[in-house]
Amino acid sequence: MKIMIVDDSAAMRMIVKKTLRQAGFEGHEITEAEDGVKALAAIQSASPDLVLSDWNMPNMTGIELLEKLAASGTKVKFGFVTTEATADMRTRATTAGAKFLISKPFTPESFKEALGPHIN
Repeated sequence: MKIMIVDDSAAMRMIVKKTLRQAGFEGHEITEAEDGVKALAAIQSASPDLVLSDWNMPNMTGIELLEKLAASGTKVKFGFVTTEATADMRTRATTAGAKFLISKPFTPESFKEALGPHIN
């Protein structure tokens, strides 16, 4: 499975990769992007199976990325790993097509619970 991590913080991308391993999701091809603009181009060319995106990023936010993917007809499992976890944001994410929202700080267990149904 190809997984893309989208976050403007290189340190957070590294933490997400480490947490994926700790949650038992090893052996997957992982790519990274530092904002929604770069992720959009990479998703359209590399076709990942799953995108884990931050919400707040420069150039294009995670929700804007998800909305652009949906508008272009690009089908990819998409979820958020973010500090933003209000009820309104969860509703907006779900309405836009997000499969899950993992709140920071997160644990390997929260990754297992949220990602388990979506990772082969």
